[in-house]
Amino acid sequence: MTRKIIRTDAAPAPVGPYNQAIAASGQMIFVAGQIPLDPQSGEIIGTGDVTAQTKQVMANLEAILAAAGAKFQDVVKTTVFLKDMNDFAAMNAVYAQHFDETNAPARACVQVSRLPKDVLVEIECIAAIAA
Repeated sequence: MTRKIIRTDAAPAPVGPYNQAIAASGQMIFVAGQIPLDPQSGEIIGTGDVTAQTKQVMANLEAILAAAGAKFQDVVKTTVFLKDMNDFAAMNAVYAQHFDETNAPARACVQVSRLPKDVLVEIECIAAIAA
């Protein structure tokens, strides 16, 4: 797999643990949006707590990536869906524990009116690994 970070001064610099773009080749893994469900009980983790919910979402993503033979370092793009953009800083603090700013994937983050099971956060990702 090849992974090249794309940066230009002709566009705004990232303001968090993400990059403007990533060029990647290899086997692509498209991970469905994950919400903070406990994989054993099926229950929502951290009701009303975006930090706890983001931790569970990241754990769910990590498990799926591992099952595909990938790691967070292989992720080239994420999309974060927040119920309330005021939760951005708390979500971002957890997210940053998994992606360092110099090597982080490209990312979009949007506020949505409602998420499945009325959770506070959902994250999906795309990874690329050696074919």
